[in-house]
Amino acid sequence: MEAYRHFASVYDRLMEEMPYPQWLKFAEACWTRYGTPKSVVDLGCGTGSIAIPLARSGYQVFAIDLSSDMLTIGQSKWGEEPSRSGGSITWLQQDMTEWEIGEEVDSVISFCDCINYLTEEDEVQAAFQATYQGLKPGGLFLFDVHAPNTLARYAAEQPFVLDDPDVAYIWTCELDEERVEIEHRLTIFAQESGSRDNRFSRIEEMHVQRAYDAEWIRESLLMAGFSRVEQFADFTLEVPDSEAERLFFAAIK
Repeated sequence: MEAYRHFASVYDRLMEEMPYPQWLKFAEACWTRYGTPKSVVDLGCGTGSIAIPLARSGYQVFAIDLSSDMLTIGQSKWGEEPSRSGGSITWLQQDMTEWEIGEEVDSVISFCDCINYLTEEDEVQAAFQATYQGLKPGGLFLFDVHAPNTLARYAAEQPFVLDDPDVAYIWTCELDEERVEIEHRLTIFAQESGSRDNRFSRIEEMHVQRAYDAEWIRESLLMAGFSRVEQFADFTLEVPDSEAERLFFAAIK
């Protein structure tokens, strides 16, 4: 995903309020329910904000992302960790639609709506098939996506503005209602690290996401070979309703 090349430098600063603890809590709840893994693939790992706490807790983590810049930042953060608690991280630059690590793992996770960045149905299906192939028998695939109504809400509520002393942005959205596909355009002004004259850099970003019908996702997982698929809503183990903003899936090989 070329869009993250420049964005990587300010990604963690802008994502400080993201609910990473809730994703971790959801994963642990599912692993308690379906079986605790030892090895975990984190698809779309970004700068490691989920992979690093998992490794810190003792898991063997394979952190996969398409952006080399995001991976470099993640490796730097992991290198600063004072305690590893027996866990490990292998950082890999790969496309999530055709990933492979040479061995099967106990669980695969893909949080923070990574699947929404796959804007064609065949890309989603390829990611599901690659994940099925990468799991051990009985292995668990956990991921979340924005519901279609969430993209519509973004389009209705935009523009979004941030104005902090060290970083600011203007974020606008345009929705293709027929495809349920949204284009996010961000203009970011970020203070340069170590700048003596408070110099700011301007970063232009464009990100595209597409939402898919939940039933189509379930059917695609079954077609990929998964034997059982359950759906949840908004970081809970509750069944989603029409008001759910973030849909979670648990698929068992």
